Amino acid sequence: MTAPQPPHLDNVDLHRRVETEAYLAQLADLQRKLTQMQQAYLLSGRKAVIVFEGWDAAGKGGTIRRLSQAFDPRGFKVWPIGPPRNYYRERHYLLRFMERLPPDGGVSVFDRSWYGRVLVERVENLTPEHRWRAAYDEINTFERMMTDDGVRVVKLFFHISPKEQAKRFEERLRNPMKRWKLSYEDFRNRAHWADSEAATNEMFEKTSSDHAPWTVIPANQKKYARIAALRTILEVLSQDLDLGPPQVEDSLLEIARKHLDLEPEFLSSLRSEETPISR
Repeated sequence: MTAPQPPHLDNVDLHRRVETEAYLAQLADLQRKLTQMQQAYLLSGRKAVIVFEGWDAAGKGGTIRRLSQAFDPRGFKVWPIGPPRNYYRERHYLLRFMERLPPDGGVSVFDRSWYGRVLVERVENLTPEHRWRAAYDEINTFERMMTDDGVRVVKLFFHISPKEQAKRFEERLRNPMKRWKLSYEDFRNRAHWADSEAATNEMFEKTSSDHAPWTVIPANQKKYARIAALRTILEVLSQDLDLGPPQVEDSLLEIARKHLDLEPEFLSSLRSEETPISR
């Protein structure tokens, strides 16, 4: 299969918007379907990895919160990734991510990821050039290992303009409930915007594959970004997946009949695809 054309930040339309009423309706529909999808994963033993990358203040955290609202936490784990502690600094950079891959039936979300090797570590000269350049092949091999093992991989990059980022930084500074999100590193990273753009576009070119393509999320409007990201996650993870309710085994049905006062109509409906799935 030919790999899809890699995205490029210059081609992203940051003016995309969604009205509030449409946003709320689409969000509810997507969350309901994501709940069904996760139940199918838990039943079938499938597993998935979702990567969130993007600019500081681009809306990754808000989207992850909306995703979390749809998922049962017993089969869902969010891994916020920061600088590695000493134990991992002394070992291969992919180790800490391998240790956090999902079990059967699980979904692992990485709020930043192994792509820090070719983004922040490259831009801030934290890693020698020959090592971060080697990381492209290492990452492609890592992701191929995951997909060969049955893990579905979704990679999202949240893109905003420098002007929008400055607006959100000021909002964080003025809002006491959001002030904890703003740090010196945010402004340091902003100073490297052009270098980060170049690194991001090369990352797309080198690592957007047929089995793990990149999707760029236009995120100047948070509502649009959330809907676009959740829709992408649902489309990729539910491909070739039956989202209908599981069929009740005859042995379980017989036991239920003995212990529960169930109407014949309800018993018949248990095998119907119209049976509602509780949230």
